[in-house]
Amino acid sequence: MRVLRRGDAGEDVAEIRSMLVSLGLLEAPGRTDGQAVFDHEVERAVRGFQQRRGLITDGVVGPATYQVLRGAIYHLGSRPLAYLISAPVHGDDVFALQDRLTELGYDAGRPDGLFGGRTEKALRNFQRDYGLVVDGICGPATVRALRQLSPRARGGRPVFLREQEQVRQAGPRLRGKRIVIDPGHGGADTGVVFGGLREADLVWDLARRLEGRMKATGMEALVSRGPDFGPSEAERAMFANEAGADLFLSLHTDFNSSPHAQGVATFHFGNGYGTTSTVGELLAGFIQRELAARTGMLDCRTHAKTWEILRLTRCPAVRIEIGYLSNPNDRARMSDPAFRDVVAEGILVAVKRLYLLGEGDQPTGTFTFADVLAHELAKAE
Repeated sequence: MRVLRRGDAGEDVAEIRSMLVSLGLLEAPGRTDGQAVFDHEVERAVRGFQQRRGLITDGVVGPATYQVLRGAIYHLGSRPLAYLISAPVHGDDVFALQDRLTELGYDAGRPDGLFGGRTEKALRNFQRDYGLVVDGICGPATVRALRQLSPRARGGRPVFLREQEQVRQAGPRLRGKRIVIDPGHGGADTGVVFGGLREADLVWDLARRLEGRMKATGMEALVSRGPDFGPSEAERAMFANEAGADLFLSLHTDFNSSPHAQGVATFHFGNGYGTTSTVGELLAGFIQRELAARTGMLDCRTHAKTWEILRLTRCPAVRIEIGYLSNPNDRARMSDPAFRDVVAEGILVAVKRLYLLGEGDQPTGTFTFADVLAHELAKAE
């Protein structure tokens, strides 16, 4: 579909209006003669929906917003659900299915609203255990069974408790941990370009600095792209999944039409309805505090989002926005290689803090690269 924004009109806009009305975000569907208009009320409703669902709140209906908006009109039982490799099924009904299977003790993976192989396996196991036709399709009979049974686990989000347990079992040492470092953009996609600086180049350099430090600790650091290649977010997530990554770190800088916008922010998976990657949120908080303390940049806090790069990775994932190239001070700092060294050290220390789980930790901003290496050496002896 085409990108829709205020001022557009036509059948595509009529569809958007209709979906917003069905969700209770808009009062009337507008004209139905193909000349429906994307007006101020539609833009406001779209912004409200985007904010609620952890999307970029720009009031524009692009592919990501359209997919989530269309998926929001479905509830569990309103359509059959199955694993379709060529055209993956996505929607609120899939999320409800994943959530219900998890409550019943089945491992459907992260409740992300995408019907994948792991969800199908959990569904087949449920059907087998309860004497249903084992076809991996969530039809009327399966929905009835799901609704009739009492949950075995409620509260605490079992799938994310498993994330936490995996971190605990991994131990405090960094050696052997596999981290995917994802410098944003790349190739023809330069990202933000401002003041002679290109986002893709800056985060590529930062990724290499972080990669070197991680490898020095014994970690297996993998960079998601080369300097001349810009994979899609889905491809980056697939790279991390196929690599069996323990953590995924996506590096970016930001831009704003106002030169006063500045600071560092981090993002983790969360849908705004209580479902969040607990380890992703914990790591985002460590990174945020370390970078704010070490750089003195404005602390723009951590935020839950449903962006593909966070939603599609099976491991805990964090996106880091390091300054605004549109801000003179942030731009000057990001252009300094020594500053990028400080950022790389801060991110590494934050990862170490995650695995320490509070044991033998030090105050924020005081843990150094040398301390990390010394800790790794001490643990090896």
